Amino acid sequence: MTDIFSLSLEELATKIKDAQLTSVDVCEKYIERINKFDKDIKAWAHFDKKVLLEKAAEADDHRRSGKPIGPLHGVPIAVKDIIGTVDMPTECGTVIRKGKSYSQNAEIIDLLHASGAIVMGKTATSELAYLGPPATTNPHDKTRTPGGSSSGSAASVASFMAPASIGSQTGGSIIRPASYCGVVGYKPSYGLISRNGVLRTSYNLDHIGIFGRKVEDVAMLAKVLIKKDKFDPATIHYSTENILSETKKGPLFDPKFIFYKTEHWKLIDKKSRESFEYFINSFKKNIEIFDTPSYFKDIHKYHQIIHETDLANNFSVYFKKFKKKLSKYMQDAITKGNKHSAKEYAEAIDFMKRSYESYEEVFEDYHGVLSPASPGVAPKGLKSTGTAEFNKVWSYLGTPCISLPLLEGENNLPLGVQLIGNKYDDHRFLGVANWLEKECQE
Repeated sequence: MTDIFSLSLEELATKIKDAQLTSVDVCEKYIERINKFDKDIKAWAHFDKKVLLEKAAEADDHRRSGKPIGPLHGVPIAVKDIIGTVDMPTECGTVIRKGKSYSQNAEIIDLLHASGAIVMGKTATSELAYLGPPATTNPHDKTRTPGGSSSGSAASVASFMAPASIGSQTGGSIIRPASYCGVVGYKPSYGLISRNGVLRTSYNLDHIGIFGRKVEDVAMLAKVLIKKDKFDPATIHYSTENILSETKKGPLFDPKFIFYKTEHWKLIDKKSRESFEYFINSFKKNIEIFDTPSYFKDIHKYHQIIHETDLANNFSVYFKKFKKKLSKYMQDAITKGNKHSAKEYAEAIDFMKRSYESYEEVFEDYHGVLSPASPGVAPKGLKSTGTAEFNKVWSYLGTPCISLPLLEGENNLPLGVQLIGNKYDDHRFLGVANWLEKECQE
């Protein structure tokens, strides 16, 4: 039988469509992996194998009936436990929501269903998608963090317990776990994927993103999920018809990149720094090294003001009623958020547009910006999910970014290279990411 774990998302969907595999075959293989590994990795907040097999059998019956099927028919996809589902709990990583589900599905759940995909279950998240870590461990070393807040989404794909998954990022919650777990993590441009029906932490900073094993996997899932939604006013009309074919095609000529050695470069451990130096030298005809723009310092400050103020606003009821059930991380953030002034918040929002206009000039001459995806490999211990110094700027600017598992740091642990593109240029951006991935494999 085919080794389903070596198949791309597209190959998996094609084999199900052509009846070379059944959805039940595929789901049974993933259930075996989950039974074997999840007791150590703890990537799942909610997983019911009986329900999954029922859905897979329904998908197979539907295909056999000859009715039209969607591009992901019968393919199981994992989703982060902040994404609203009617038929499964949505606990958002907090005891406050234990056993509670949403009264309607998130828009992206409906889009998955429309594509024929099966929602496998809910993956573990940091408390309310912030910093309080879940029990999830890193598949490469269970004494280390998988990153957060999309901890289970990254770990489930890295350990082959799901072919792909959906997560979210407000600071570094897709890119950092992807780097630590050694998978591809893609955060599209702000406003491409609807957040309607997803736990809101910050209207101006929240992004939905995707984890996969290859760039083409995340492009295929993006094609299904990117859609204008009147219930999320941030979303825009954006055609995804050619997104997968453009990703495969890649750039017309060898791309040029800037590599930012940010002021945080000194935080990177020695072995990881050596890996990045080697990477830069391997692509020296494509890469120019720059210092980061001076205004990036302000972005870190402004990102924090927006994030903390929005947490204070969105979780004010939890803070009033269940303060003792919130982690110290969340209590501190809300306390700070309540102290930021309206003027500071307005400045932080205004600076988004101004700083993006300055930054955008880069793309007149370069295909993308490169930087570390994280300050080294996954840190030891499970009390923290790591830090987002290398990610917050791009969440604030709303640009597309992707972590590619191209390097190794100490103990042969995975280390991601982060590629950043121009806003709403995701087709071309993914093509460049695919080029980089393939160049590094040769």
